[in-house]
Amino acid sequence: MKQVEDTIPRDRLSGALRRDSVKKNVAAIHVSGKLSLLQRKLSNVLLLNAYDELITKPSHSIDAKTLCLMIGYNSNDIDTLRSALRSLAETVAEWDMLDKDGKQEWGVSSLLSYAKLKAGVCEYAYSPALAEKLFDPKIFALINLNIQRRFTSGHGLALYENCFRFVRTGSTGWWEIDLFRRLMGVSDSVYYESFKHLNAKIIKPAVVEVNKTSNIMVTPEFRKQGRKVSHIRFLIKENPQLAMFEIDDSEGVRTSDVYGELVGQGVSDRLARQWIAEHGEEYVVQKLAYVATKSRAGAIKGSAAQYLSAAIRDDYVEAKPEAPSLEAQAAAAKRAKQVAAQEDAAALADANRAADRRGRAVRLERVLEHVANRTPTQRDADKRLFLATLEKDLDREDFARHGWRSALNGRAIFAFWEGLEEGFFEDV
Repeated sequence: MKQVEDTIPRDRLSGALRRDSVKKNVAAIHVSGKLSLLQRKLSNVLLLNAYDELITKPSHSIDAKTLCLMIGYNSNDIDTLRSALRSLAETVAEWDMLDKDGKQEWGVSSLLSYAKLKAGVCEYAYSPALAEKLFDPKIFALINLNIQRRFTSGHGLALYENCFRFVRTGSTGWWEIDLFRRLMGVSDSVYYESFKHLNAKIIKPAVVEVNKTSNIMVTPEFRKQGRKVSHIRFLIKENPQLAMFEIDDSEGVRTSDVYGELVGQGVSDRLARQWIAEHGEEYVVQKLAYVATKSRAGAIKGSAAQYLSAAIRDDYVEAKPEAPSLEAQAAAAKRAKQVAAQEDAAALADANRAADRRGRAVRLERVLEHVANRTPTQRDADKRLFLATLEKDLDREDFARHGWRSALNGRAIFAFWEGLEEGFFEDV
């Protein structure tokens, strides 16, 4: 019995209704026929997009352009998208599992009950019975779409999805070879009835891709009946390079050097993050450098954190020097006229910078609020759209690290949202 495999995020469907640790049966949703790599990715994205409202709404929708971006193909290739959606609607999902009362339940449904494209939006639905099964947390295991995009083989992605749900147990358990062929979508091929061909063309390449591409590593083991291989299982462990796949949804503020310096100066976690969010890293770095200069000169008598706080607010007060001599007073008077214009210009510049910081903080708040209200799929697509507009590696690295809080890309971020939604900052 296949677990949500070709179906929807099989890996996400990773739950295997294991009602009892003694039972080796795993609740499964398997799919008839063979799904291509594109169709597998499409089914995963559609399920992820719908999951929160899977059993509360009869239909779901997603921007077609966003959908294409998430899957990784040309958003203008509508014919390909139509074909993939048609395949999902024509593909049969079948389940055979124990219900909540311990009774055996068998069912069958098309993967999608319908799908349509209209005005740049993809609308689709699952049958109520299938939606109920897919929503069961015991069956559903979230697949990392960032990892999914790395796969170039449908068989590799199929193996990953069917193994990922067992990462906590360390093994898939033994599968009959016929079941494994179904999981890989090759059960209707006479060629792969030969284990020699199955191993060479499906198992070995898929294992290599999973181990190279994903956050898990798998090792196949075989069991024979006589001289014939009858069963297969995969031992599973986490890939030590998992960190390279992780997405910092908190925008990575706490991992930045600026944050580390602030905390090192005695600034609290909350205040450090607030300053970086409100003023941007560049401004905070300038103030840190200013305070460091004063500290080296012995001008800071109290707490460096308090002095820094005043500097951030631009209202710090210098320590009063000893009464100047008559000579110093005369020199100061002589220079007064010369510096007056400079001071006026500096004051105006400070006022402009302060206004700009306040405006930036308000605009940033608007962006973060808007992003928070987007679905996970939309948020990921927004990031990818914006990254595509950045030309410099340094800009892309800063955005990858700090997300929408990236001070280096502040202007570009605001321009991006203004261009994406006209009047985005109109009332700010």
